[in-house]
Order: sequence, then C-alpha cells, then structure tokens
Amino acid sequence: MSNPFLPGGDGDSPDEQLANLLRQLGINVGPNGEIDFAALVQQMQSRLSAMGGGESTGASGVNWDRTRQFARQVTATLGPDPTPSSVDQRRVADAGRLADLWLDKASAVPGLPTQPVAWSRAEWIENTMAAWQHITDPIAASMAKAMGGLLQPGSSGLPPELAGLSSMLSPMLNQMAGSMYSMQLAQALGQLSTQVLTGTEIGLQLLAQPRVVVLPAAVAAFGEGLDLTADDVLLYLTLRETARQRLFAESGWLAPQLLAMVEHYAREIRIDTSALEDAVDIDDLSELTPDKLLEVSERLKGRLFEPSRTAEQDAILARLETLVALIEGWVDEVTSRAARDWMPAEPQLAEMIRRRRGAGGPAETVFRTLVGLELRPRRVRDAAALWAGLREARGIDGRDALWAHPDLVPDAVALDDPQAFIQGDSGSTPQFDAIDLELQQLLNGSDGDDQPDTDQPPKD
Repeated sequence: MSNPFLPGGDGDSPDEQLANLLRQLGINVGPNGEIDFAALVQQMQSRLSAMGGGESTGASGVNWDRTRQFARQVTATLGPDPTPSSVDQRRVADAGRLADLWLDKASAVPGLPTQPVAWSRAEWIENTMAAWQHITDPIAASMAKAMGGLLQPGSSGLPPELAGLSSMLSPMLNQMAGSMYSMQLAQALGQLSTQVLTGTEIGLQLLAQPRVVVLPAAVAAFGEGLDLTADDVLLYLTLRETARQRLFAESGWLAPQLLAMVEHYAREIRIDTSALEDAVDIDDLSELTPDKLLEVSERLKGRLFEPSRTAEQDAILARLETLVALIEGWVDEVTSRAARDWMPAEPQLAEMIRRRRGAGGPAETVFRTLVGLELRPRRVRDAAALWAGLREARGIDGRDALWAHPDLVPDAVALDDPQAFIQGDSGSTPQFDAIDLELQQLLNGSDGDDQPDTDQPPKD
C-alpha cells in the first residue's frame, strides 16, 4: 500500500517528493529546493496550536480539558439538560433514605456516609471524565504512535531520504491522532450521558468516590410510557444504585481491579494502520480545522482496531465479563430481597432492567467503539441465582463475606456448577498467571518482586 503522504508519482525523486509535499502543506520552497525553515517551524507550531498542542497529557496527544468541554457541547445539542431542582434533590434524597432502610435488612454491606445526589448530564460528564481518561488513554496513545509511524522511513514506501521530514511532522501527526480520538470520545460520552440513569449503571465505578448519583431527567424520560408510577421507577433505580455503591465502598479492591482489567485490555489493542492510511491524506494536514478533524474521525469510526483479539485479550475479557456479571447479579439478588415485600411492582421493574441490559444499550456501543471491547455480561442471571443459593446456604453474612477479597469471589467455574461452589467442594486452588500478576502490580504499584502465594487453600 502506498503512503498517503507521498504526493508525487513513481518518477519523482526524493527531493521532488519533499518539495511537493511541503508546497501542499503551505511551506515556501524556492526554485532550487531551498526551504524557509523559519516558516516551516512557525507553520508546525501554528497547526499544533490549532489542535490544542502543548495542552495534551502524556503520549496520547489528547487535550482532556477540551475533550470534556466538547462532550458537554455534544450533550447540550441533544436536548434540554436542566440543573436538578431542589425538588429533584429532595426526591432523590428521600428515595436514598428508604433504599438504605431496605438494604440494611437485605445485605451485610454497610451504608454510605454520603448523601444521594441528583445530577444533570453535564455534571455526569464532569465527574466521570477522569475515569474515562484512565480507560481510554492507552488507546489514544497507541493511535498517536500508529499515526506518527506513517512517516517513519521505510514505512509504506516512504524513502529514507525523508527522515528529516518525519521528525518534523510526527509531533503534528501525534496531535492530530489525539484530536481525532478526542472527538470520538466526546461524541460518545455526550450521547451516553443522555441515556445513563445513574452514576455507575454501566457496571464500572466511574466516580472518584462511592456515592449514589441519579439523573432525574433521564429517569423521568425512561419511565414515560411504562405502567408504573414515577416514584416507583425512581425508588427502584436508586435502590439498585445504592446497593452497587455500597458494594464498591465495602470492597475497596473491586473498582480498581475492574479499571485495571479494562486498561490492560486497552494496552493490548492493535491499531489498524491500513485504516489510518485509507482515512488520512496530505490534504488533511494542509487543512487542520475542527471540521476537517471531525471528518477524518468519522472516516475512522468502527475501523480503528484490528478485528482479531489476542489470546490475552480473550482471557481478560472473560474475567471482566464474569466479574461484572457477579456484581450485577449480586445487585439483582439484593435488590429483589430488599424490595419484594414493599414494592408490588418489583417483578415488573426487575424485568424492565433485564430487558434494558439484554438490549446492550449505549454503554456497550461506547466500549466497542472507543476501546474495542465487546463488554456484555451474559451470565447475570446465573450470578443472581448463585448469590441467592449462597444466601440460602450461608445466610446474608456468609454470602456478602465473599466480597472481602478477590480470591474469595466466585469465578466462571462457580457459575457453571453453583452447587459445588456453595457446598465448598469445588476442589480447585486459585491459580495465578501472568495476567493476575500484572493486575496485582497495577493495583498495588508493585515492581513485580512480590509474587502472590500460590499455595492457597481451596475457595470457601
């Protein structure tokens, strides 16, 4: 495949190719090939500044502050986003207090010290952006590296004589890649913010600290057309979010491990360089406007990642889906026990959540588009049944005690044979492989010298 940044025909010499390329970029080249390097530096700086150069974070080339601002602009174009009123805040607080009373009897996981809060879509974007940066930064960095590689000597037909040009333009290409990914992320988050109902509905802890968050406008829109009262819908969703946030607060390892798994998966992503070459050409460099970057970003949508996953990614995905299924299954079980005696509409509300989950929804689209991650916990019902069986066999305290440490939590084998796990005769010893070790290092900040003890007793 020919390089998209070589404008000349096969007969052009390297000097002619360089002169033609610089002219297309708006750089003055004299009749004898002399280059105005002062103008060249000024041009590069101007283009970097136009794309937010100098304000990005790390190797990704993404200006995260501008990404946040753009996401807020996107959500603002998708309909009214009123700031929750004092009435909204009071309704959410009342629902949270009732949820706490019910959960105290249905779970051994204690309540939160913070008050439930109502947020607008813009507030949700503001308060979850740090988590999205953590998740997507490795992808943006990989994309920037791949984009810069398009001008490396020997890449896709680029002659070695243009190595100097490569070193000059690579920073701009890195920034261009970061800007394109930033636009995709901002659009996805803006759209996602119009559909999420609570702070962590997507299954990952996106908040800096455990806290019950509800988006009243989204909840009201979600309840329209349902044969349910607005108060029942709000209370049920608040109950679910309260249970989930209690779990994240009590099991301090849980949220970091989920994010570490997603980050590990993201670092294994391979960018499809052929798609980059097809989507980007020299005209894009000569017209680096926001509209042009958005156009190139749209060309890349759905084509950014190589279609095949590595064996390591498959293993991470299996573990991630199992853990998310266990979380959501526990929330289903605890919520059902808490609400069944007080909410006649509980079965209908539970079915509503199952259908919403089964449809995939916006969160699945976001992860597939931005991280190449097909995250759909397919075994939530199996997990809920397992937690119910554990409650019947060991009581509420025995069920919830399994969240105290990651080695105690059921795994995919337990979902396959719940009775064996419940009876404590699974006969297996936790095994630690390279993925476990790396995750432990990410969580603990270890340099790898401390290895986990593989001589562990069988799981309870």
